[in-house]
Amino acid sequence: MFAIVRTGGKQYRVEPGQTILVERMPFEAGQQIELDQVLLVSGAEGVRTGSPVVPGARVRATVLAHERGPKIVVFKYKPKKRYRVRSGHRQELTRLLIDTIEA
Repeated sequence: MFAIVRTGGKQYRVEPGQTILVERMPFEAGQQIELDQVLLVSGAEGVRTGSPVVPGARVRATVLAHERGPKIVVFKYKPKKRYRVRSGHRQELTRLLIDTIEA
């Protein structure tokens, strides 16, 4: 059984027992959360798609930790003009453990 969920403006294919990294969520580590933006559910009874979400479907997950992604280096320059700017960015992420998929 798997589902497609939307969180943080992105879509993820999830299965029970899987861990995923999503955009930072405002929950404490160890807290149970519910993802209700389920776009597709596939199971023994077949595939159900939503328009845009599947009514009554939800995914329960546990917040494992808050992390930071790898550093992205942004380097801008203009040739022959002595203009060089180097900056970086690290994205705030949340690691989720998928517990159950309820359709």
